[in-house]
Amino acid sequence: MTDIVVPPLGESVSSATIARWMKKVGEAVAADEPLVELETDKVTVEVNAAAAGVLESIDAAEGAEVGPGAVLGRIAAGGAAAAPKPAAAPAPQTEAPKPAPGPVPTPAPAPAAAASNLPPGPAASKLMAENNVAPGAITDATGKDGRVTKGDVLAFLSKPAAAPAPAAAAAPKAPRAASEGEERVKMTRLRLTIARRLKEAQNTAAMLTTFNEVDMGAAMALRAEYKDAFEKKHGVKLGFMSFFVKACVAALKEFPAVNAEIDGDEVVYKHFVHMGIAVGGPSGLVVPVVRDADQMSFATIEKTIGAYGKKARDGALKLDELTGGSFTITNGGIYGSLMSTPILNPPQSGILGMHKIQDRPMVVGGKIEIRPMMYIALSYDHRIVDGKEAVSFLVRVKESIEDPRRLMLDL
Repeated sequence: MTDIVVPPLGESVSSATIARWMKKVGEAVAADEPLVELETDKVTVEVNAAAAGVLESIDAAEGAEVGPGAVLGRIAAGGAAAAPKPAAAPAPQTEAPKPAPGPVPTPAPAPAAAASNLPPGPAASKLMAENNVAPGAITDATGKDGRVTKGDVLAFLSKPAAAPAPAAAAAPKAPRAASEGEERVKMTRLRLTIARRLKEAQNTAAMLTTFNEVDMGAAMALRAEYKDAFEKKHGVKLGFMSFFVKACVAALKEFPAVNAEIDGDEVVYKHFVHMGIAVGGPSGLVVPVVRDADQMSFATIEKTIGAYGKKARDGALKLDELTGGSFTITNGGIYGSLMSTPILNPPQSGILGMHKIQDRPMVVGGKIEIRPMMYIALSYDHRIVDGKEAVSFLVRVKESIEDPRRLMLDL
């Protein structure tokens, strides 16, 4: 017998939702064949069969929430699943012997209705504590053996709070009828989790945003001059993202608090730069991590980002490619955004937002010129990054992009 177990889900991912089973009980499975698909707040993960055999049981149904190491089902060796044991036939009743004369014994109290004494899962317990939900408040648990899951807590929190009953009970309010042209679609667990994490970032960090603007003229001229030779030599196009990665690396070395994170009552400083790059995927925005970006060349950065972009579009990113980032860059400009306030990617303390390049009149040397300008934004955790550091960081990025020779010479 082989257990089907939830694999490690990566840093900061404590649970997953079972999206679908690809096999039914009794069907044959091959070794390494995908059996079940899990959804996390970052990616979709397939769990493969550890051995060949027959799917004997499914212990966690679709929609259930599971944590790392949880048993999802079992694979039996051989060609057929074990048949369920028939229920034992009831023993023939015989006349009970008459009790001997004497005092009548007091009958033992009947056992209470079966109820689960299992504590809620870790994610459910955390969510209950954050929202002051009493342990016994959730009565319709859906987890295995009656365990309360995070989905149960979210469903409980989504219910409107019960108002005090008036003297004359009012009739329950009927749900609003859908108007013509409306469509109601229930949010997926993945989307609910993303929404919760984004709100958690706002509630946990003291998040502020500072803005600046960059004259992209010098970077655009350098790119135009060398893009053909760059692509011919390295086999990848020269984009602006590598310029910003390099500029952020230089600024993070100068202002290490922006590359740090809070862990309890300690600040963890990173002596490396694992750069998260936000890219669009089929399930929403994902943030693959360019590891050791501070050690990479322009060409290596462009190749790595290009490969991640393709994986994101194909839904092929792995969990280890989405964890461990120390700072993030997001580019809303590719969608036409002129200015926005990016949200932190916990537990990171900084995220840079790039935006659309737009020609604007600027005063240059006492004269008005039309220049290609971009607004940039830095959202930061004010608990460990001071305003002076944040503003100086963004000025450092601006200076590097406006004079890209500084990046070439590591100045």
